[in-house]
Amino acid sequence: MALVLHVGQENKNGFKGLIAAEYAGVEVKLAENFEMGVTNKSPEFLKMNPLGKVPVLETPDGPVFESNAIARYVARLKADNQLCGSSLIDYAEEGAVAALKRALDALNIHLASNTYLVGHSVTLADIVMICNLYYGFKHIMTKTFTSEFPHVERYFWTVANQPKIKKFLGDFKQAESVPAVQSAKKPAQAKESAKPKAKAEPKKEAPKPKAEAAEEEEAPKPKPKNPLDLLPPSKMILDDWKRLYSNTKSNFREVAIKGFWDMYDPEGYSLWFCDYKYNDENTVSFVTLNKVSGFLQRMDLARKYAFGKMLIIGNEPPYKVKGLWLFRGPEIPKFVMDECYDMELYDWKKADISDEEQKERVNQMIEDHEPFEGEALLDAKCFK
Repeated sequence: MALVLHVGQENKNGFKGLIAAEYAGVEVKLAENFEMGVTNKSPEFLKMNPLGKVPVLETPDGPVFESNAIARYVARLKADNQLCGSSLIDYAEEGAVAALKRALDALNIHLASNTYLVGHSVTLADIVMICNLYYGFKHIMTKTFTSEFPHVERYFWTVANQPKIKKFLGDFKQAESVPAVQSAKKPAQAKESAKPKAKAEPKKEAPKPKAEAAEEEEAPKPKPKNPLDLLPPSKMILDDWKRLYSNTKSNFREVAIKGFWDMYDPEGYSLWFCDYKYNDENTVSFVTLNKVSGFLQRMDLARKYAFGKMLIIGNEPPYKVKGLWLFRGPEIPKFVMDECYDMELYDWKKADISDEEQKERVNQMIEDHEPFEGEALLDAKCFK
């Protein structure tokens, strides 16, 4: 029986099987008088593919549908061709991995100067891309593999941690190892003993009174408290400071800065400077601004326990990104370090407020002082 491909003359998905057949030296004929919307709705066609989708390859082994499956079927009909490599390992590693690296490399180049695929915020293109990358990052592509594509890494975690996307993807970690390929051989079954031992029937217990049974039902476990909520009370009320900062429109030094130091509790809170590690990459202004905005969005999990100022510095690229953060507790909260991907992109240094120079630096960062350390500010962003 000849192989017959049921598809229109210029269908791109049909071309896959036809080209594979040409390389493999396999004869495949196109079904005569195929008319999309008519032929694929006929009873004869629906017997081959009940969904009515094209292409369908009619073979001695039965119908094959889905274009990639058809191409693989045709390519493997003859053993003396190199379409699938010399072995399954060749096919998987040389073909799939090389193709994946080419695709990631192209994406990496594009993202070197773009925060998102298109425009300055998440679009449908990003939603589709992140869903395509999700399985690979979670199950297959280890940090060692993706480190070759730093802009793809930054993009993936930036978009994956957007609240509306994270709602569906949830919290997950990057794959730590590549899953082993399972052998096709079935494990040998243990020999059964000639006379299997009869299972002893468990003794039936008398039914317990309803009251006793109810007591034994496990009570729902209370939601664990954030460790920061267990710290000794602080004289500093963070919301009071945020309110003062937002409401001060003039005489900022005399009102807001003075008010900050009057409120500040060095035993209950700590101040931290941060410097972006890769400022040489900040060559496009809007990309740099979007990068900082994304960081502040992902810090939302710490809103109850933190206040921050991020400065984007310079009149021309590369732009510098520096920040000041106020955190509850003597250290940067562990849950922030663990859950906010951006934290590792910065160098962190605890501010020593006994040093007047560092204290003045805190003041200047809070009030967006310009020039800052001798340079103009491109922008300043606040987390409150």
